[in-house]
Amino acid sequence: MSATAAVIRTARRVDRFTYAIRNIVAEARKVEAAGLPVRYLNIGDPNQFGFTTPPHLIAAVEKAMRDGHNGYVASPGIVEAREAAAADFVSRGVNVSADRVLITSGTSEGIELALTAIVDEGDEVLVPSPTYPLYTAVLAKIGAQPAYYRTDDTNQWLPDLDHLRSRITPKTRALVVIDPNNPTGAIYPDTMRKALIEVAETHGLVILADEVYGDLAYDGPVSAMAALNNDAAIISYSSLSKAYLAPGWRAGWMAVGSSPRLDGALAAIKKLADGRLCSPGPMQYAVAAALTGDRSHQVGFRDQLRARAQLTTSRMNAIDGMSCVMPKGAFYAMPKIALPHGKTDIDFVLGLLRAKGILTVYGSGFGTDPASGFFRIVFLASLDELSAIYDDVADFTAGFRSS
Repeated sequence: MSATAAVIRTARRVDRFTYAIRNIVAEARKVEAAGLPVRYLNIGDPNQFGFTTPPHLIAAVEKAMRDGHNGYVASPGIVEAREAAAADFVSRGVNVSADRVLITSGTSEGIELALTAIVDEGDEVLVPSPTYPLYTAVLAKIGAQPAYYRTDDTNQWLPDLDHLRSRITPKTRALVVIDPNNPTGAIYPDTMRKALIEVAETHGLVILADEVYGDLAYDGPVSAMAALNNDAAIISYSSLSKAYLAPGWRAGWMAVGSSPRLDGALAAIKKLADGRLCSPGPMQYAVAAALTGDRSHQVGFRDQLRARAQLTTSRMNAIDGMSCVMPKGAFYAMPKIALPHGKTDIDFVLGLLRAKGILTVYGSGFGTDPASGFFRIVFLASLDELSAIYDDVADFTAGFRSS
């Protein structure tokens, strides 16, 4: 570089953008470079822990590729996939037609499309605390603001409705509901879902119903939020990533509710979707295979997740100074450690990584107070592996709290 050449500056929005789940991997790489193997409990990817994509989904994608479906597809997605997703929503009680469904590059793209379509710079969006950090990352990109509403670990991680209402301002545009929840594993009863819908309808807010773990509740699939009020302004999401064990395929779908109040949002979302051409074409042919075919793998998967959740909860609660709410779905838990004076959740997580080679994610990466001591565990490893990991967590915690 010449002495007079200016350094290329980056956009200010990047300084606002954080995604702790992956950002912390850089620290793990340093630990590995120093010679300590790392056990990764930070990303919810079932394939990394021996869970495999159902063969009939792989066959559908392979057939699509061999049949020459390797070019661009329609921006909203192929007809077969949109019709299958719409039919699945209808079977769950959601009155939606295929023309209001889009196939997206995972749920993540669908969330970004919706927020970009309905939220202006300076607007606010209600997101739960703790939250899945994609929401705050997208809001940073579009110049909008998250307004965190509290979920209560002393009440099964359910939303605090009074606190939620207190966070609403004239700038509030949308309400994010993640149920079953990432990062806590909570599942909301219908009374809570109805109350959330009532708040949104009273204040003219769009609900983004993130339901990608809907089939991974341990007691069986949970109902779709939109089924409780088909006239409400609700955009619903799901994907092949979790319940169908194909996260790398980036095949998700979104359904823009049937309320005419969402017609403008639907048109805006489709306009934005046109600009990115399409989501990966061959993988879309697995959507109908998944939603109309054999789902028996989910039964065993849920049973294995329940066993891991029980082990995680019992082992965390047995550690002095630590508590953990039992998850009811998905593969995450959010333990809480009583931190020594002056310490933060980041101190605990980085200390555990550097001392034991165990990578979790600090709660403040999900929007909690750094001093509250929360951290997230992905419990997809085998029971034996988890048991050994939790031995090390207990050993480190004892030393950390006495230091």
